[in-house]
Amino acid sequence: MAEPSSFPITRRWPAKHPDRLQLYSLPTPNGVKVSIMLEETGLAYEPHRIDIGANETWTPEFLSLNPNGKIPAIIDPDGPGGKPLGLFESGAILVYLAEKTGKLMPSDAAGRYETMQWVFFQMAAIGPMFGQVGFFHKFAGREYEDKRPLKRYVDESKRLLGVIETRLEGRDWIMGEYSIVDISMLGWVRNLVGFYGAGDLVDYGSFKRVPAWLERGLQRPAVQRGLEIPKKA
Repeated sequence: MAEPSSFPITRRWPAKHPDRLQLYSLPTPNGVKVSIMLEETGLAYEPHRIDIGANETWTPEFLSLNPNGKIPAIIDPDGPGGKPLGLFESGAILVYLAEKTGKLMPSDAAGRYETMQWVFFQMAAIGPMFGQVGFFHKFAGREYEDKRPLKRYVDESKRLLGVIETRLEGRDWIMGEYSIVDISMLGWVRNLVGFYGAGDLVDYGSFKRVPAWLERGLQRPAVQRGLEIPKKA
């Protein structure tokens, strides 16, 4: 098995256990997708905390693994064909880990593609829209006098919650069985109503199935662990 030492990022964040999958992340809604997945699957991994507040994602070492300068990213020393694989984009990592372990994604082709369509839905809609609500409601955007951007993103986020609400009719999980789709969304819904404090804005109390789904997810031990990884030094 090859070691990840050939990747420049390991010069700044050395691997103490080079035989394990290396995770470069922070407990953000995107970051926890991968830590939760790793906890759920039981893969051996070594987490590295990347301080986005100190712009560590824009260092040459981090950019050598993810030229887009975002967490999370991984190096799997035992990638396809036994060769090390570096990978970024949380959705792509979820699919990769599901296929690597044979867990949390249907094995049949139709189920696999249906699962991926919902992961892509999260990546294209849930993440960007909820994130904009956070910016305009909690962070610098709240100082803007023009409140039309906030209203636009609040209305769209409310609509997206409605899509999830409808999908959950007769289901405990998005795909019926717990999967990478739920993992991709849990952190974002949790942040929207928790850290962002936007529950009232999006009328979260009017939904029934989404809050129950979130609570089921947050009760999972692997989710509870993953939400705290990588831990503070």
